[in-house]
Amino acid sequence: MKYNKVVLPAMALSLSAFLAACGSDEGTKDTDKNASGEVSKDLNVLITSEPPKLHPQLATDTTSGVIIENAFEGLTTTVNGEPILAAAEDYKVSDDLLTYTFTLRDAQWSNGEQVTAEDFAFAWLWGLNPENASEYASILYAIKGAENYNNGLGTAEEVGVKAIDEKTLEVTLEAPTPYFLELTAFKTFFPIHKATAEANPNWFTEADSYVSNGAYNLASWKHSSEIVLEKRDTYWDAKNVEIETVNVAMVESETTQMTMFDNEEIDFLGAPFGGISLDSIERLKSEDKLNVSDLSGVYWYKFNTKDNVMQNENIRKALSLSIDRKGLVENITKGEQEPALGVVPNSVAGFGNDEGYFQDANYDEAKKYLDAGLKELGLASAADLEIKVSYNTSESHSAIAQFIQQGWTKNLGIKIKLDNAEWQVYLDKINNGDFQVGRMGWSADYNDAYSFLEMYSSAENGNNQTGWSNPEYTKLLKESTTETDSAKRLEKLLEAEAIFMEEMPVAPIYFQTNLNVVADKVKNMAPNALGSINLKYVDIQNVEEDKK
Repeated sequence: MKYNKVVLPAMALSLSAFLAACGSDEGTKDTDKNASGEVSKDLNVLITSEPPKLHPQLATDTTSGVIIENAFEGLTTTVNGEPILAAAEDYKVSDDLLTYTFTLRDAQWSNGEQVTAEDFAFAWLWGLNPENASEYASILYAIKGAENYNNGLGTAEEVGVKAIDEKTLEVTLEAPTPYFLELTAFKTFFPIHKATAEANPNWFTEADSYVSNGAYNLASWKHSSEIVLEKRDTYWDAKNVEIETVNVAMVESETTQMTMFDNEEIDFLGAPFGGISLDSIERLKSEDKLNVSDLSGVYWYKFNTKDNVMQNENIRKALSLSIDRKGLVENITKGEQEPALGVVPNSVAGFGNDEGYFQDANYDEAKKYLDAGLKELGLASAADLEIKVSYNTSESHSAIAQFIQQGWTKNLGIKIKLDNAEWQVYLDKINNGDFQVGRMGWSADYNDAYSFLEMYSSAENGNNQTGWSNPEYTKLLKESTTETDSAKRLEKLLEAEAIFMEEMPVAPIYFQTNLNVVADKVKNMAPNALGSINLKYVDIQNVEEDKK
């Protein structure tokens, strides 16, 4: 699909219509007012922990991402599944679909300086510089020369990003990339203020040195306690930003989070701002308060294929095939999730079917794989095998782990040890390969199957973490990036997924949904299909006035 500058304004109009149509929910509690009697435009939310890295090119997690995505802005942003212009006011595409020329708006950084094309080019090259070890560098590989530079086989000068002048950014791609405009809405494509980053490499670790270009400024940051975002009056579209202050508490316990919402201490609860506790789902459904929507995401257990046990393909298959996914989503998660019998969600066009790549809870087949794996490992029986399952501290993750633990022990006779740690510690363990089986989740970065498959393109990919790679899988993915026939491209991606599922470096468990609750006074606040919330479009209204 060729995007052009005619499409985006139409999308902007549809957004205006969408916002105008929202906000009709009735409520019974009057909205809080400030000292002058006006409706308070303060929004209270929470995240589950201290954000690991508030740097656009270093962040890999949703806890960091939700702050970055509201403090920064890319060339585009995504609304209703489509990219619309943001920091760029216009763009042109060459006839061969390889060169994008973006014209920037007159916009300012939070320190008052002009946002320039060089700030974008600097940020993208910083992310690709192998010395900076950006785990998301591979998402920039659509750009010509980007992969070679990141792998030490090329130079920064050979990368196809160039600041023509202060307001003109030219980007040359390796091959036509139909979802490139969606990529430019992702955080790794955000700019960073070049002068600030060069003067202070740790600029992103404290509020007083944080410089951003989005609708909100990082006003304060009490580490492990609270972040406050404040509306930037100098933001180019400030007149359309309603929320003045966003108070972001840090609360790990999902039970405590739910209590805070029930006590009206927070205005929204659900990813990416915390999560609904499993024991609250039935109550919220009965009260007609729970919102459930589609999410292009998967919950999975990753196997560390460098581990002496997990390197065994038969053991991995035995574990995966003996998970009762249907029982898990019906009795534990209860959020209308679908059992995952592949790694690309069924919502992605061309993927998903009733049969999947394996039969859910196929215990007989699992035992055959287990016996073969034990023989290869030189073990007499399953009783000689102990496996550690790691997850970050959370009531939900714990309940899921216990359910799977019981199934593996009952049906395979394997001893399972559960291991949990707070998010930052856990993330470090996973990234350092200090695990056997580790819980992770993944939401699409852009609306394409490649977003789920690309991270396993090599063992060195920062988001892989399994240590697994397969030359034929890598070849198919590479070919899919240059295949212009959409049907043939889909075939290559399906072939790649089949190879992945045959070797099973990951056990997909369920395809995710978005679960959230929101205060009556809060309008236009719902995660999109990629799991993001742009606070720029959120509003708080007087409930009593809204009912009239």
